[in-house]
Formats: sequence, C-alpha cells, structure tokens
Amino acid sequence: ILTLNMLALRQLSRKTPTVSRAITSAISYANPEGAPSVKDSIVHLTFVDPSGARRQVPAFIGDTISDTAETHQIDLGPTSTGALFERKNSEEWLEPLYGEGCTSGYDHVLLNGNGVETAPPMNRVEERMLKAYWDTELYPESRLASMIPVTKEMDGMTVFVPDRIVDD
Repeated sequence: ILTLNMLALRQLSRKTPTVSRAITSAISYANPEGAPSVKDSIVHLTFVDPSGARRQVPAFIGDTISDTAETHQIDLGPTSTGALFERKNSEEWLEPLYGEGCTSGYDHVLLNGNGVETAPPMNRVEERMLKAYWDTELYPESRLASMIPVTKEMDGMTVFVPDRIVDD
C-alpha cells in the first residue's frame, strides 16, 4: 500500500527526470518486507567426501552445486561445463537459458535430504552422460553437480561425493 508521501514522490519523479532514478529506487525498497538481505540469498550444504569427512559450506541460491564446490575448493572432478537448459525462478516462471546441457559426466554427486525434490528433472543429456561415465555406480540420487542450481529449499541438504573416476 502506497502512502501519500510515496504517491507525491512518484508524481515528483515524473516531473523531474534527474531525480527519477533515486526516487524510484527509494520507492521500490519501501515495501513491508524491505530489501532482500544477503542472508536471504544463502543456504548451507553439507558435502561428504569419499572418506566420509563432512564439510558444511554456504551456497548462493542460483549457483550450481558444482559452482559451490569450486568456490570452497571441494574436488568433484572436472565440471560437466554445459549450460543449463532452463532455470525455475518461481512457481510461475521457468526461464529458458538455451544451454546445451552437460558435455561430460565427471561431476557425479548423490543428493540427499532437504530440497532434493526442487532439483530440476534429469534431462536426456544428463542421463546419457551419467550412464556413459558411471553406469555401474548409479543410484536414484545420482546427478551431475553442474546441472543442479541451488534453491532456498536445499538449506541443509547433504551432497555425497563418490570416488572419482580417472579423468586424465
């Protein structure tokens, strides 16, 4: 709900273009929730390496699990490098990204716990790469880390990192 002061500022911004941007910014942040904080953009993931060592790290919402692992120097093997096909920005908005999908299958992880259901469904290319690289070690929880964007619901999710395959 806009107050009278905010309506007056809007009218002023239409008449004076030099202050328009500053006023528009002030109005956009004058909502009841306020501006989003960094805390609202971060969740925590727990990585478990092949030896069983656990490491909880912060992850930015929207980054892939592979990006998060790389940021925190967690070795998942070479990234599958392909861009995502699409990203779910909200319940109503599925943004096409026109990516080609993964190009290899080295960054295999197993997802468990919070938010697993919010991961995008596995596409044909990801499924083909997982089978080509990990056929004897595939599980229902198997995914490629570069194909999974982090969502708010994934806070507390566990990411198991299996033994790596030779990638020389």
